[in-house]
Amino acid sequence: MKPVTLQEIKKAQSVLEKILPVTPLIRNDWLSRRYECDVFLKLETAQPVGSFKIRGASYKISQLTAEEKAKGVISASAGNHAQGVAWGAREYGTSALIVMPETASIMKIHNTQLLGAEVHLEGENYDECFKAAQRITKETGRTYVHAFHDPMVIAGQGIIGLEILSQLPEVDFVVGSIGGGGLMAGMGTALKALKPSVKLIACQAQNAPSMVKSLQAHHVVTADFKGTFADGIAVKNANPEMYEILNPLIDLSFESDEDEIAMNVLRFMERAKLVVEGSAAIILGALERYKTEIKGKKVVLVVCGGNIDVNLISRIIERGLTRLGRRIHVKVQISDRPGSLSKLTALIGSLKANILQAMHDRNDTKIKLDETEVELLLETRGKEHSEEVIKALEGYCIRVQNLND
Repeated sequence: MKPVTLQEIKKAQSVLEKILPVTPLIRNDWLSRRYECDVFLKLETAQPVGSFKIRGASYKISQLTAEEKAKGVISASAGNHAQGVAWGAREYGTSALIVMPETASIMKIHNTQLLGAEVHLEGENYDECFKAAQRITKETGRTYVHAFHDPMVIAGQGIIGLEILSQLPEVDFVVGSIGGGGLMAGMGTALKALKPSVKLIACQAQNAPSMVKSLQAHHVVTADFKGTFADGIAVKNANPEMYEILNPLIDLSFESDEDEIAMNVLRFMERAKLVVEGSAAIILGALERYKTEIKGKKVVLVVCGGNIDVNLISRIIERGLTRLGRRIHVKVQISDRPGSLSKLTALIGSLKANILQAMHDRNDTKIKLDETEVELLLETRGKEHSEEVIKALEGYCIRVQNLND
């Protein structure tokens, strides 16, 4: 794959500025105060398909010949790239066939179809559906639009770097997530070419960490892939050519576990009033890890996508609240005497904790005849408050089992 140049990125910008908006860059006051720096959010969620992927896919399709457009395009994607390809194909008058894994969210499948693309489901993950797409490409003669391993796609994503420098010339740090690496490769190429002093921070899910581990090892490595709900960055193996592009561009990198990603989805909702997907929420982890380096600096967080399945949001909220110490799930044994349960609830109320759910079981054969068991889901103000509630329960109850552990 030929290297991506600043000139190609500027060409992509001249093409796409006619059909795509410059996405907003807004300062977040809460995050700025919390980390003693200026934190700005680059809202790729404002794109027509809710993700930056529309940029690279549309630029690639815009450069096809009339003969190639007549045959149509094809791609493999778990969701965001699929919608970007579908939108670009519709905009430039060609047909799109998207191969998606059978595990893809119903919402992303439906949204891709609404944009006019044909969806073919095959494989359990991205790598399996990619193999299927390669087979179908040979059978149909369609042009394959890769999610990241394509210089035109990378150039399209690089426009974000040009926009950031135009909106905030004094930027010091830019943070973005990595799956295959197209976003950071394009954006990093533009940023480093025009302002070499800018530091790039890359992040990846701990359950799919191949590229970050490769960057940290300074050579391509194979990492365990366990799957992540941050499906937009769930790429199993680091692509060697993408690594060669990224290695000189990325200054810092880290991994984030599933609980932390869930917690940061919640933080985006509460502190930025944004609904984002896991692959976007992960970037918040940079602020805590590098708070010394970013103090007093201007930091841009690239919020890459907002296409999260609504059925997943409630589960993510619960996991995030638990991680933040604002949910306690406990099982307690108390004396089976009149008034014991009333005293228990009164104790919880006096501590200003809220009972969300209570299950009273007097018939469990594992507890003594003069005892009763109560399973509680409690809402608290945070970790310190939760510890206070647990300590009080231990003082009143015969036994306390913290089910959060």
